[in-house]
This record gives sequence, structure tokens and C-alpha cells, in this order.
Amino acid sequence: MTSRSYLHKLLLLGLFFTHSIFAQNLNTWPNKPVKIIVPYGAAGSSDTLARIIADQLSKVFKQTFIVENKPGAGGTIASEMVAKSAPDGYTLVISGIGSHVIAPFQYANKYDPVKDFTHIAFLGGPPLALVVNPNLPITDLKSFVNYAKSQANGMVYGSPGIGTHGNIIGEYFAEINNISLVHVGYKGGGTVVNDIAGGQLPAGFMTLTSAKSLVMGNKLRLISVSSAKRITNFPKTPTFEELGYPKLTSTTWFSVSGPAGMPSNIVEKLNMAINQSMQTPQAREKLEFEDMEFTPMTPPEFNKFFQNEISTWGPIAVKVLPK
Repeated sequence: MTSRSYLHKLLLLGLFFTHSIFAQNLNTWPNKPVKIIVPYGAAGSSDTLARIIADQLSKVFKQTFIVENKPGAGGTIASEMVAKSAPDGYTLVISGIGSHVIAPFQYANKYDPVKDFTHIAFLGGPPLALVVNPNLPITDLKSFVNYAKSQANGMVYGSPGIGTHGNIIGEYFAEINNISLVHVGYKGGGTVVNDIAGGQLPAGFMTLTSAKSLVMGNKLRLISVSSAKRITNFPKTPTFEELGYPKLTSTTWFSVSGPAGMPSNIVEKLNMAINQSMQTPQAREKLEFEDMEFTPMTPPEFNKFFQNEISTWGPIAVKVLPK
């Protein structure tokens, strides 16, 4: 046997064993703990959703699903880390409108939100809320606009951070109404609502989840929400669409993604299990309490939705957000 033919047989043997091991891993996935990386801090909407599905997936697959919070840079730090991980189904990320639709248009090209990820399942999320300090003479959207126009140096508003969904909606709302809104970016929705309630800040755009308890305690005034229909828990609060702003209809949605190139059978397993997990009585109760909207989607349906969101919000992000 010549050395060349011997090397050729070794190569074929190596490929055979590599393929066999890979196929075996696909059939036995998951055979070790799976990480779900949350690119934001604990106790937010993304963290809540991650823990809902981690608990349910652990039961479905008889394996541990671990939630890890790695906040920073609008969700891009954790997302970039996952994009560079092995596409074996053991490292996932809570993706969403902030980290995968808005942030890529604002930050340096850390990753391609389409090409560098396998988008697995839609989780939904809460609507945005416009809230104000209840001591201000603002009772509806019209008086909010009028009050903003009366401020010589512009009206200050807060959001959970630069480049967040709240920030982009605030800037877009200002542009539509030709008013001056001065943005203050915080590190999370909780600090924003506390400052508004305390009178240090007049108004803010953030998820309804973040503002809910203070609104119910009459320490914040809820002006409008970005959902397609009125929220069950706040039936008297109109939507932006009702008030003539259909382009502001959206949710701060989240999803589950992994690195590009994940095996299709793992993606399908995860998608089916996540859709089922989000519709359990426990999950539905939690979603309703958090005012979150969920619509089950297959991977192709979610990818189509994802592309539409980039087409809708990408140009707006480029136009209104600071670089």
C-alpha cells in the first residue's frame, strides 16, 4: 500500500467517525446542559421569558437549561458571543427587536443579525408605554404634545437605554409631531420609572411591564400603549393606533436564536417545545400578568417576521438614533 493511498484511507476513516459522532449527537441532543444567554439584566421582560422557557424545556427534554444574564451595549455583547459559539444547540440567546433589529444599525458591525444566527422561535413581549409624572398637566397624548411644545429647551424623557425600543419610539414620535424631546438613557426600565415617579424626570417610554406597578399605585400616569389592541389590565388606556399613530404599533418582542448553521432537527425540536411551553397554563398566567403578547410561529414564519421587522425599524433606527 502506498503512503498516499494509506493517507487517503485514514482521511476517509476520520470523516466517517466524525460524521458518525455528529449524527449521534444530533440524535441524543441534548445530552448536557444548555445555556440560554440573556443579553440584559435580571428581572426584565427578556429575563422573565427566558426563565419561563428554561423551566419548561428542562421538563420536556429531561436536561438542565441554564439562564445566564450578560448585559451590555444594547444586548450586542452577549449576542456577539453566541454568534461565535459552536452551532450545536448548547448555546442559545434571547434575541429580539432591541439586540437584533435596532442595535445592529447603531453599533459597529459586531454581527449580521440575519447571517450570523439561526432564528428558532418567537416569544413575544410587552407593549411600550408612555408614562408621565401624575403632577404634570398631561392627561392624554394631545396634552403631552402641547406640553412638549411649551418647553423652550425641549421636553426631557427617559428610556431603559440608548438604542432601546423605548428610545427609538420616543425619537420617532418626536419626529412625527415635530417636537423636541431630549433623551436620557438609563440602565434599565426600573430606574427610569422611579425617577419619573419621584419627579426627577417628566416622562418616559419603556415597557408596560416596567411601569405597571407604579401605574397601578397611581405614582405614574399611563398615557398610551403601543399594542395593537387595548390591554386587559388597563382597558381605559388607548393605543397609539387609536390616537392616529398606527406606525407606532409594536411590542418589545423577544425570541430565541442560536449561532448560524444549527442542525434543522434541533431547531425544529426547540421550536415545537418552546411554542408548547409558552402555551402552558403557568406560562399563560405569567404572560397575562406581565401584559405580554405571544403568537406561536414556525421557524419559517418567524424568519419572515424577523425580516419584516428589520425592513420596518432599520431605516427608522438609522434616521433617528445617534451614532
